[in-house]
Amino acid sequence: MSAKAAQKVVKAMGEYQYREKLAKYKDELSKGVWGYWELGAWKPLGISPRRCARLRKEVLMAGQDWPFYPEKKEMRNVRKGHKCDRISAEKREKTARLMEKMPDMLLAYKKCRWEKKMKEEYKK
Repeated sequence: MSAKAAQKVVKAMGEYQYREKLAKYKDELSKGVWGYWELGAWKPLGISPRRCARLRKEVLMAGQDWPFYPEKKEMRNVRKGHKCDRISAEKREKTARLMEKMPDMLLAYKKCRWEKKMKEEYKK
């Protein structure tokens, strides 16, 4: 009986301690995981990484979530490869689109030339 009671007391004390520590270091932990830039200089955190890891472990063991994880970057959706291959593929696609428009472009060009020729004949 006394062992279970002792465990409950230790657990309650542990929860209280991590809450107290979280309140104490909340501003420091919210500045970043490893440190932060201030006035062009890198400032390390006021709490050591070892103590920060221990505090994080205590919070996770108590069943709470750790709110100070760094934000994750967006995943790359562009595949790696040679730039020349990517550019040549884009050029081929553009050429194919322009070739579909080619008959209309030729008709417009011929019409423009014909109108220009008619204006010159009209001036004479």
